[in-house]
Amino acid sequence: MSAVAEQTRLADRINALEESSTLAMTKMARELAAQGHKVISLSVGEPDFKTPAHICEAAKKAIDDGFHGYSPVAGYPDLRKAIADKLKRDNNIDWKPENIVVSTGAKHSLANVIQVLVNPGDEVVIFAPYWVSYSEMVKLAEGKSVIIDGAFENDFKVTAAQLEAAITPRTKVVMYASPNNPTGAVYSEKELREIAAVLEKHEGVYVLADEIYEYINFTEEGHFSIGSIPALKDRVITVNGVAKGYAMTGWRIGFIAAAKWIADGVEKLQGQVTSGTNSIAQKAATAAFNGPKEPSIEMAKAYHRRRDLVVGLLKDIEGFKVNVPQGAFYAFPDVSYYFGKSDGETVIKDSDDFSNWLLNKSYVSTVAGSGFGAPNCIRISTAAADEALEEAVKRIKEAVATLK
Repeated sequence: MSAVAEQTRLADRINALEESSTLAMTKMARELAAQGHKVISLSVGEPDFKTPAHICEAAKKAIDDGFHGYSPVAGYPDLRKAIADKLKRDNNIDWKPENIVVSTGAKHSLANVIQVLVNPGDEVVIFAPYWVSYSEMVKLAEGKSVIIDGAFENDFKVTAAQLEAAITPRTKVVMYASPNNPTGAVYSEKELREIAAVLEKHEGVYVLADEIYEYINFTEEGHFSIGSIPALKDRVITVNGVAKGYAMTGWRIGFIAAAKWIADGVEKLQGQVTSGTNSIAQKAATAAFNGPKEPSIEMAKAYHRRRDLVVGLLKDIEGFKVNVPQGAFYAFPDVSYYFGKSDGETVIKDSDDFSNWLLNKSYVSTVAGSGFGAPNCIRISTAAADEALEEAVKRIKEAVATLK
């Protein structure tokens, strides 16, 4: 049977989905590396640090203590309490453990909320640039994504006025990330309060706040959670996890914090799809939330230094338009200067062409901005050793010099 014929046997909802551009580029980079090429992979959003020792020790103890069975669907009580305590301590969000549902990563948590809240035809306002899976999650729920573009001149951030203009009677959810993937943009307290003032006027609209990069924040003000604003408390679903701030990507622990009826809906859905997440990882996450913050602080300092290194080097490349990310671990340069140019063999038409060409030309993997709603840009992960970052930008600079 041909590949086309096989595809027609899949459900329409699967055929309609786009492949994750970040995972696709990572796969291509691995294939080239397997062929013997010295690939520098800057396409995946993954810390290069090891999980802190005290967290690993908690996982080992959980194995020895016999946590080998199924876990509660919403998570172990001690983990949910640790998350509630963390939210009160760090975010000024006052929820009880019953308002927390633990899932298999923040991605799972986001997808759960979309499935629980969005009916066919409902509109989900998404601040762009956005993480690649947001609009696909909405598509799976048969909702409609309404994209608002944050301007480069405003560090890719959406304004309250833009949000006001985008809300319609069909709007159900507003979805954003701060710090942002892919741009590193951080919404200030002032900006989020202005956005909240708009949302206060629209009682049927919920806010899905993705805060997975919370601890990787380079601003003097620090992180502010929109869920801490009393007028919106019952309409904000805060999503976070351990992947980025604690270097625990493979442990797969995320959570939502929300009004109990939303948490109950997520628990009901999860009970039919995955049940409770990994028991050992939950015990490790409990140690992370209850333990010292110093490892996270030190990692954030390293990401800050790497941000400065990469942004400085990228600004020295002709045609690259670069802003200064205020959080996360990405650079997001505008490379549209090179669209229409050629190295004599390949014509660069868009960011997809640019990213693919760069991988095959210089063996540096990045991700095209098209998947993030920003087709003029590419995403470069700065979660790599300084030497690798320096060599990668050197290769990029030498490669683009061949484009005329």
